[in-house]
Amino acid sequence: MPQASDQAIVTSIALIALGSNLPTDGNETSEQIIRRALDEVSRRAGPITGKSRLFETPCFPAGAGPDFINAAIRIETRLSPAELLHCLHNLEADFGRQRRVRWGQRTLDLDLLAYDDLILPDPATQTAWRDLPLEEQARTAPDRLILPHPRLQDRAFVLVPLAEVAGDWRHPVLGRTVTEMLDALPQADKAEIRAIAA
Repeated sequence: MPQASDQAIVTSIALIALGSNLPTDGNETSEQIIRRALDEVSRRAGPITGKSRLFETPCFPAGAGPDFINAAIRIETRLSPAELLHCLHNLEADFGRQRRVRWGQRTLDLDLLAYDDLILPDPATQTAWRDLPLEEQARTAPDRLILPHPRLQDRAFVLVPLAEVAGDWRHPVLGRTVTEMLDALPQADKAEIRAIAA
């Protein structure tokens, strides 16, 4: 008879955005931080199965600090969504991230964008956060994990790299793929995202 240990281990697909616009105390550049963070995510959370190029993007909101280095990855993970979020927050802290100001400058920002096709905590809550006015977004942060990330469809600095690793992933609430969401953004927003030579 098959034993419990013989059962297949279930893994999930998670999409993660990475960003940095501050050096670490050890004076690593944002590009170096992102490259090291990629190794750490793979080691702590699960193997990377898709990785975008690095992109230089204007700080958001405009004028809030130096330009960002951004990337996106697709990973296979055995962690639950809550465990994965906790892992990413610990990794940010290990890189010196301090959460003093919403949308402030940061050494490392790791956003869990999606986990399989899960909608958390429920479609109505996800929609409420997705439709939050910009001025409220700047003042208010969710007190729980919202999936998919409520801002991903609005941000070229997320969708441009994400399209390289998960262009056909379909938003389970909006019904649009990453590529379709990116195509819907203003061309001026996309033109500001510049790939960094390898």
